[in-house]
Amino acid sequence: MKHVISVTVENKPGVLARISSMFARRGFNIHSLTVGPTEDPRLSRMTVVVDGPEMEQIVKQLYKLVHTVKVTELEPGETIEREIMLVRVNADPTRRGELLDAANLFSAKVVDVGATTVTFEVAGEPSTLNDFLELLRTYGIVTLVKSGRIALAKDQKSTTRRGRLRTA
Repeated sequence: MKHVISVTVENKPGVLARISSMFARRGFNIHSLTVGPTEDPRLSRMTVVVDGPEMEQIVKQLYKLVHTVKVTELEPGETIEREIMLVRVNADPTRRGELLDAANLFSAKVVDVGATTVTFEVAGEPSTLNDFLELLRTYGIVTLVKSGRIALAKDQKSTTRRGRLRTA
């Protein structure tokens, strides 16, 4: 089962290496790893997608690492997840129109046009990107690059007595 773990860490040299090697030492394969700044420039947020059984022990081990501030295993269905992808496909001039129509269904942007290829940029939920890729396979994928997954827990909402939604 794939797990999405969000780790907030101090912006210090070597933190990424320590965290990724911790997963490797325990025999976990990291499917995706992204790191970026947070609202506080002293901190970074890592999003790690890993395949494995229960993550409780991993979470405990992450907390033991120096410079770890917070660790959260994000629950499926309660998480906003996004990726970005650049994909170059064969684009025979006679089929470019249908290719562009298909890309439009996924809100993909054309970012480069060559003599025989078209390159698209698309961002969204990982499943949407995978669906777009499956559609493009019939045209012939030339080059593909995907970012790692980024994720946040959905905001908790509660209902007041009057029935209006309020952020908790």
